[in-house]
This record gives sequence, structure tokens and C-alpha cells, in this order.
Amino acid sequence: MPALSYLYFKTAIVFLAIGIAAGIHMSIVGNHDVVGAHAHTNLLGWVTMALFGTYYAFEPEKARSRLARIQYGVYTTGVAVMMPSLYFMLRGDPALEPLVAISSLVVFAGVLLFAVVVFLGKRPATRTANPAPG
Repeated sequence: MPALSYLYFKTAIVFLAIGIAAGIHMSIVGNHDVVGAHAHTNLLGWVTMALFGTYYAFEPEKARSRLARIQYGVYTTGVAVMMPSLYFMLRGDPALEPLVAISSLVVFAGVLLFAVVVFLGKRPATRTANPAPG
């Protein structure tokens, strides 16, 4: 498995732990005002990053590209900034809304870069089945 896939899976697990901790905290205190940050952490941090890692595992040549590494950096930075700023904005700090907006655009740029990785470059070789002996 390419190093970038491992990196995505390791990062995804960190976001999963943060998302679960936020969910547990909401349940303990009985305040669900930050459910949006909890959901975004799990979806953008855990699920999407795990899917990126899976894609790169199936496309190791693309995973070794410079663009794929840039895509990881852009996307991860956006999610890492968006999650805490969204959390604290939802807890009542409206001054963080511009940071949430900017980091959302950075996340979107990371998604667009992933689309470029997927749609451009070499197509994978088609595998042919071995003919039956006989």
C-alpha cells in the first residue's frame, strides 16, 4: 500500500477519535449545539479521508504523484482548521465565521484537486482474465 494511503488512514483515525469524543461530550453535557461540527468531523475527517486513502491504495502510481501529496496537504489543512473553528462558532463565537468560510473553501479546493488526480493522468491497465486451461 502506498505511503499516502497509510497517511490518509492514520489522519482519518485521528479525526474519527475527535468526532467520537465530541459526540460523547455532547451526550454527557446534554447540549447538542455543536452537532454540525461533530458531523463534519466524522464525514470530512473520517469517511472522506478513508475513501481518499482507499482510492490511492488502488491507484499506487497516482498516490506517488506530487499532485496527490499536495492534495493531501490542502485537504487536511482545510479540515484541520474548519473543525475547531466550526465547533467554537457553533458554541457562540460568530467572529469565527470568516475562518469557517475560508477553511471550507480550502477543503473544497482539496476535493477539486482530488478530482484532478482521478480524472487526469494515466488510466489503469485493463486486466484480462486468464483463459481456462484445456
